[in-house]
Amino acid sequence: MAGKIAVGKARDDMGKSFYQLLFKLRLLAVLSSLVLLSLPESVRAHEVTPTIADLTVEGGVLVLDLRLNIEAFLAGINLDGMVDTNASEQSAHYDALRALDPQDLAPKVRAFASDWVAHVQIVAGRTADGVVPLNVAVIDIPPVGDPDLPRASHLILKGPVPAGARNLTVAWPAGAGDLVLRQQGVQDPFTGYIAGGDISPLISLAGGAAQSGGQVFAAYIPVGFDHILPKGMDHILFVLGLFFLSARLRPLLWQISAFTLAHTVTLALGATGKVQVDPGIVEPLIAATIVFVAVENVLSRRLHRWRVLLVFGFGLLHGLGFASVLGEFGLPDQQFFAALIGFNVGVELGQITVILAAFLAVGVWFRNKWWYRSRIAVPVSVVIALIGGYWFVERVFF
Repeated sequence: MAGKIAVGKARDDMGKSFYQLLFKLRLLAVLSSLVLLSLPESVRAHEVTPTIADLTVEGGVLVLDLRLNIEAFLAGINLDGMVDTNASEQSAHYDALRALDPQDLAPKVRAFASDWVAHVQIVAGRTADGVVPLNVAVIDIPPVGDPDLPRASHLILKGPVPAGARNLTVAWPAGAGDLVLRQQGVQDPFTGYIAGGDISPLISLAGGAAQSGGQVFAAYIPVGFDHILPKGMDHILFVLGLFFLSARLRPLLWQISAFTLAHTVTLALGATGKVQVDPGIVEPLIAATIVFVAVENVLSRRLHRWRVLLVFGFGLLHGLGFASVLGEFGLPDQQFFAALIGFNVGVELGQITVILAAFLAVGVWFRNKWWYRSRIAVPVSVVIALIGGYWFVERVFF
């Protein structure tokens, strides 16, 4: 009788294990399918970059040198709040423009810019009578390069400044996305971050309009946050990889602390120019770090000391990635460290937001369930590893 009970219990356990295995395989298949279906879009993703503007006034002539993704403007994409041009209905037109050689694209740019410059309103003085009439002076379009990266063209605008003007404001058009405005040729120059549809503060033509340390610090916090949420998918997946090793607070704090310390160091070194590494090397390695932490989540049930050291090393790589972002914006010379710290605080707030969202969505409900690791942490880690692996191959070979 006891033998029959034992056999029956064994059969029940085998059946239970079989259905658990079947559930895992189905969950993994669904998640993997969703990831693989989304990969072609992510590979072709064209990140929206801000326009960089260098403002100079000499001899009564204003020069505004814009470094911008001109194809996005030509395609009519509304760049305000846009993360990926593939999300726009004009993405096909945008891709076609990006494939044009400079000599074919330049006439289209000139025709567009001759009308568009009227929307960039620069007022020298405190009244509308001081509007600076801008004209297109130079169009510089580089050759077609990597189709997965925005092409940075230069559009140089010039206009006469009214005699006696001592200051000016710059109104950046709605729909044009973000603008990093940098005053040149004066002491204590203005450097500011202006959203589409906004107007700059009053900028002194003689200089002295540099923002205070507190203003610069506050201005660069959203810049850092923005490069985690929503633009930093690499860093989001890495942080999620740290979270899914264990949803308990202590292992998570050890890993996040090591990661934060490391990327703070290389972010500072990279931003000051003391360390420079080709993004073509850094980006594939960042993808590899995502794969590693995700695979280790599958193979290990607890935090090992060497994992913390590896996470520190991986943080050094991610810091170089952040430094390349800051290199695109430029940092104000007079308030360099205020901007650097503000950017880093924004990054940390973005990471904390990712972890908090994961904890509220998953950890708070399921972390104490006996099946949490097998049904949630492991399958999600496998999906993260698949994405990271795909990015690594794409960045190395394509």
